[in-house]
Amino acid sequence: MPDRDKTDYDIIVAGGGHAGIEAGLAAARMGCRVLLVTMEKSAIGRMSCNPAIGGTAKGHLVREIDALGGEMAKIADTTGIHFRMLNLSKGPAVWSPRSQNDREWYSIESRQRVEGQSGVDMLEGIIIGIKADKNPSNGNSIIRSVIINNGTEIRCKAFILCAGTFLGSLMHTGTETTTGGRYAENSADGLTENLKQLGFVSGRLKTGTPPRIDKDTIDFSRVEEQPSDANPQPFSFQSPKITNRLVSMFLTYTNPDTHNVLRKGFDRSPMFTGRIKGIGPRYCPSVEDKINRFADRDRHHIFFEPEGYDTNVVYVNGYSTSLPADIQLEGLRTIPGLHQVKMLRPGYAVEYDYFPPHQLKLSLETKLVSGLFFAGQINGTSGYEEAAAQGLVAGINAVKYMRNEDPIILKRSEAYIGVLIDDLVNRDIEEPYRMFTSRAEHRLVLRQDNSDRRLMEIGHGLGLIPENIILRLRKKEGLIQEGLLFAHQRSITPDDANPLLKSADAGSIQENEKLAKLLKRTHVRFINFANSASIGSAAYFTRLRAECDDRLFNEVIEQVEIELKYDGYIKRQKEEIEKFNRFDSLQIPQGIDYRKVKSLSTEGREKLVKVQPGSIGQASRISGVTPADISVLMVYLRN
Repeated sequence: MPDRDKTDYDIIVAGGGHAGIEAGLAAARMGCRVLLVTMEKSAIGRMSCNPAIGGTAKGHLVREIDALGGEMAKIADTTGIHFRMLNLSKGPAVWSPRSQNDREWYSIESRQRVEGQSGVDMLEGIIIGIKADKNPSNGNSIIRSVIINNGTEIRCKAFILCAGTFLGSLMHTGTETTTGGRYAENSADGLTENLKQLGFVSGRLKTGTPPRIDKDTIDFSRVEEQPSDANPQPFSFQSPKITNRLVSMFLTYTNPDTHNVLRKGFDRSPMFTGRIKGIGPRYCPSVEDKINRFADRDRHHIFFEPEGYDTNVVYVNGYSTSLPADIQLEGLRTIPGLHQVKMLRPGYAVEYDYFPPHQLKLSLETKLVSGLFFAGQINGTSGYEEAAAQGLVAGINAVKYMRNEDPIILKRSEAYIGVLIDDLVNRDIEEPYRMFTSRAEHRLVLRQDNSDRRLMEIGHGLGLIPENIILRLRKKEGLIQEGLLFAHQRSITPDDANPLLKSADAGSIQENEKLAKLLKRTHVRFINFANSASIGSAAYFTRLRAECDDRLFNEVIEQVEIELKYDGYIKRQKEEIEKFNRFDSLQIPQGIDYRKVKSLSTEGREKLVKVQPGSIGQASRISGVTPADISVLMVYLRN
C-alpha cells in the first residue's frame, strides 16, 4: 500500500527556480506540508542568465520580498561578490541595490535552505498534467492532484506552477535548434496541452543569454574597472553586514567592426529568419537586435562579470545573442580586451510557453481552476526578482486559499510587488514584462529604503518575520519619529548653520531657521548637524548612537533626512494615493454580465469580460477600458 504521506500534500510547487523557492518556503513556514517537484535537485536556484540580483526597480522587489519574509535577499547577501547602489546621482525614489553573485554558491545556498526547511519534501520529476474536479460552489474546476512523468498521481489542496522557461522550450543558436529550457537541461512537455484542454490560453515568448568566456584570455589593460561599493548595504533587513571578499566588474564597448561582423550572421539568425516565433523582451534586446534597431549608434556597453570566486567563467553582459557560434566568437574578438578571447560556451535564445496573466486573479490564483496558482515566467515576466516576488505571493495565497481566508493583495500604492501583479493581470502582456521604477505612479513613497516600514508588519502577521526583527522595526520607527520631531522643533542660528551650509555649497541664512527647513536644501545632510551647539544636537546624536548598532543608526538618519527633504512631494503622493484607493474601494459584484451594460465601447466590454475586475479601480487600469467606459460602469452599478 502506498505511503499516504508521499501521495497527499497540502501544497505542491512545480519548479525549483526563484519563484518555486519562495513559494515553497513561504507555504511551509506558514504551517503547510509542501512538495517541491523539480527536474533536478542540484539545479535549484540556478541562475539561468546573469549571476546577479537586483538592479533598477528589481532591487526594490528584492527588498520588498525580504520585508514580507522571503529568502532571495538573504541568499544574495550570503553569496554576493560585488555590490553597488545604483542611481545615487538621482533622487532616492530610484536608488536601487544590485549584487553580482557566485553562480554555483547561490544555487548551493538555495538548495540548502529548501532542504533545511521543515515541512518541505523534494521530488525529482516533471509534472505532465493536473486533475481537477468540478467546484460545486461556482461550477468551475477545483484542483485535485498532479501527474508526474513516471505516472504517479499526487493529491494536493493547492498547486503552484513555477515552470520558468521550461514549458515546451526550444534553444536556438544560429541554424541549430535543440529542446530544453536551459543549457544542458531538458524541456518540460505535456503540461501546456493538459492546461489548454482545461480551457487555458497559452502563447510563446523568447529570452536569451550571452556567451561565456575565459577570464584568463581577457586583456584587462584594455577595459575599465568597475569596483564594488566599499561598504555595501545588504539587501536583507536581517543581514547585519556584508563581509564577503569583493571583486570588480569591467566595462568595454562594441564598435563598428563588431557590428559589421555580427551583421554577417543575420542570414543565419533564428530571430531574423523567422524560426523563433516567440516575442522577446523589448527592454533587454539581443546584441543583433540592438545593432538592427539602433543602426546609427556606433557602440554599445559590454560588461565583463565574473561568475564566482573559483571559476574562470565570465558572463558577457550586453552581448546576449542567438547568432551562429562562429559569428559570436568573431564578433567578440573585435571588442577591446577580447582580441585573443576564448569562448567557453556560445549564447543562445530560449523560446517557451507562457499563459497570458489575464487568466489570473490578483491573488495569482487562476480563474478557471480553484486552488491552481501561476507564478514567474509562466505569467510573461522576465527576471529572477519578478519571479521570486510572484512566487512569494502565490505561496502565501495558496495557504490563505486552503484556510478559506481572504488573500493578500498588495495595492499599487503599497508595493512594487502590487504594481507588478496589477500590471500583469490588467495589461496586455505580449512581450516579457520587466519592472521599472517608471511603472510605479507613487515611487517616492515606494522606495527601496523604506520597504521594511511599508511591508514588514504584514510579513509578521503572516508568521514569516521573526519577533526580534519586528521589534527592531518598531524601535526604528519610534526613533525616526523622534528625529522628525527634533528637526521640526529645533532652530539653528546663522553662526552655527552658515559654515555647514557653505561647505555644502547650500547658501546661507540671516536669521534663525528650523532644522527641518534647512534639510530641504540640496547636499545638506542631517548628520552634519551632529555637533551643532545652538540646537543641542550632540546630546540627541549621542543618545541615538547609544541605542542603535551602526546599521540601525544609519537607517534612522537616512529615513529622517529623506522624509524632511522630500516632505512636500511625499505629502502630495499620499493625497494621490487616497484618491486612488477610493476607486479601488468601489467593488464590482462577481458575475456581472458586461454584455448587458449599454454604452460600453466594444473593446472596453471585451476587456472587462476577459479580466473580470473586482473593483472600479482595477477596471480603470485595464488596457482598452476608457474613462468613458468607467463612467458608464459606475452609473450602471449605482442604478
